[in-house]
Amino acid sequence: MDFVFPNEANVTWTVMIVLYPFITGLVAGAFIVSSLFHVFGRENLKAVARYSLVSAFVFLIFAPLPLLVHLGHPERAFNIMITPNFSSAMAGFGFIYTAYLLLVLLEIWFSLRSEFIARAKGKGLAAWICRLILLYNLEEDESTKRTDHKITRFLAGLGIPLACLLHGYVGFLFGALKANPWWSTPLMFVIFIFSAIVSGIAVIIFHYFVVSWINGWKIDQVCVRTLAKYLWGFMIVAVALELLEILSLAYKQTEEWEVLRTLIDQKLFFSYIIFQFLILSLIPFLMLAVASLVKLKDRLAYALIWTASTMLLFQVLLMRWNVVIGGQLLSKSLRGFTNYFPGIWDREGLIVAAIIFTLPFGILYVFHRIIPLFPGAVKVRGRNDDQVTDTTAGSGT
Repeated sequence: MDFVFPNEANVTWTVMIVLYPFITGLVAGAFIVSSLFHVFGRENLKAVARYSLVSAFVFLIFAPLPLLVHLGHPERAFNIMITPNFSSAMAGFGFIYTAYLLLVLLEIWFSLRSEFIARAKGKGLAAWICRLILLYNLEEDESTKRTDHKITRFLAGLGIPLACLLHGYVGFLFGALKANPWWSTPLMFVIFIFSAIVSGIAVIIFHYFVVSWINGWKIDQVCVRTLAKYLWGFMIVAVALELLEILSLAYKQTEEWEVLRTLIDQKLFFSYIIFQFLILSLIPFLMLAVASLVKLKDRLAYALIWTASTMLLFQVLLMRWNVVIGGQLLSKSLRGFTNYFPGIWDREGLIVAAIIFTLPFGILYVFHRIIPLFPGAVKVRGRNDDQVTDTTAGSGT
């Protein structure tokens, strides 16, 4: 089994194509957390509801960037809008992405209009930006507040299927490729959706803890434990679907299984079996189970939840790697494999990927300087969570 076609010797979809579905997954997952508060009334999530919505928008802005870096002529990406082709699965991303971007932008505008108005009445660059965002309309009363709330709830409800469609579309692209047995499965888009929700909740928990520790804020115990339970539940479904996919292939013993088994046993053994499942799935599962089912002291529970969330972020990223890169290691002859190791300083190397992933957090910091992303966050004195010294500016979402 050593025959590889000449055009398959080099992996075409590299780190950027791994990063693209990972970032879109963060968008979908973060928006789901926001919608749990706005649509389903989960008041326990109020502490992170605003941050979830804004982070979904910021990650959404950067979602196409890995694709543009990957393209030889990124300026041609706009051709799908000039000469639309509705039968093209690739062009479908442009339409779904644009609709979803506008929806999230409008939801932020209506949900934070009161905060924008309050900041616009001040002085300085931030006030001018807020006035520009509001189109210089600073009028507000109780009637407009009620209307804004209704519109926000409607947009949040409409955004849930769009969020699933955005990331399900990515899984659809891989699952629809019949020539690649590692990708060709109707479960692919479902797996991508649930793993996206896992990564979105995980990044919300991860960043909330980090920001709270840096600023000395008191952790919202109820919010964190509620997020941990959601993360645990969605993680169980996501991992179970991935295992069912492999078990179904192994049980059917089709002609492709022989080469897929070799792919798993040799090329993807450490990244897929050892790291993705045994380390980055089993250990977070046990941590979240203990944190959710056992009454622990806050410090220990927080450590378990934050560690599990961080590991699950890497688990989802590794899942994207094993899907995107793993599928390309297999030759279409089904008789050979190729090799791939990412570059460091290449145009699509690890350094560029790290920069692209880090940039959204910088934008979130700038947004937070204008409108607080964690309204009602309470500062603590020293290490005693019960001693409150002051409260950050901003009202509830």
